[in-house]
Amino acid sequence: MPASSHIVLFDGVCNLCNGFVQFVIEHDPAGRFRFAALQSAAGQALLREYRLPAPPEPDSVVLVADGQAYTHSAAALGILAGLGGGWAVLARVGRWAPRPLRDAVYRWVARNRYRWFGRQEACWLPTPELKARFL
Repeated sequence: MPASSHIVLFDGVCNLCNGFVQFVIEHDPAGRFRFAALQSAAGQALLREYRLPAPPEPDSVVLVADGQAYTHSAAALGILAGLGGGWAVLARVGRWAPRPLRDAVYRWVARNRYRWFGRQEACWLPTPELKARFL
């Protein structure tokens, strides 16, 4: 995998998380980001590699980039920054808030994501056109 690869690990049964992945795909025409569900073998391997807890614990999307794993608000803002344009500006503005506050809001949404947005019985499967972007 190229050093410039950015991998997004996400909860594959969470409707909010799946919607976020589809948002990133739509706004990343260059294909900079690749994806893996936290529940997948590839996702589990990356969690072990970066010494992160297995689901259900990362109550977070995880961004693996530049040899590091970012969680919670740092992951979300890093992904937005990687999309460029106005999304990068929004990420810079978001980083003005203190990380403990950003992460508290992130965790509050994460704790309620199934109640507010629902969940699926199985992980979302990408279309054949998108399959190459998933690990």
